[in-house]
Amino acid sequence: MLKGIPPILSPELMKIMMEMGHGDEIVLADGNYPAASHSNLIINGHGHGVADFLQAILAFFPLDTYVTHPVILMNPVEGDEKSPVIWKSYEDIIKKSNHIPINIGKLERMDFYERSKAAYAIIATSERAQYANLILKKGVL
Repeated sequence: MLKGIPPILSPELMKIMMEMGHGDEIVLADGNYPAASHSNLIINGHGHGVADFLQAILAFFPLDTYVTHPVILMNPVEGDEKSPVIWKSYEDIIKKSNHIPINIGKLERMDFYERSKAAYAIIATSERAQYANLILKKGVL
């Protein structure tokens, strides 16, 4: 055990975040997300929600300030809620953890799935909220 590292961040996840380089992406996936078919590197985050992981990760993970959208959400399908409640939690967490404003982008569902296939890793959580998926792009210190 080490001091100051939240227990939600497993040794495997800390190693993966350390291995990632500038521009690499990690997906935080809700419980409905097809993680196993979209990546060979899956982190088991079952038992936890996406917001809990987001808060813990951003204490260590710099977001990319050289791109327009270092955080990307999955845009709801037409007919579903346009702005899921969980997104407000994400905005609050991101604002608290960054010294500069961070623009959050959105991708249509199938585009999000396609982009996630190129991500460094996917954290498969037990999040029950719909459209709780997000992609984080790593920056530099």
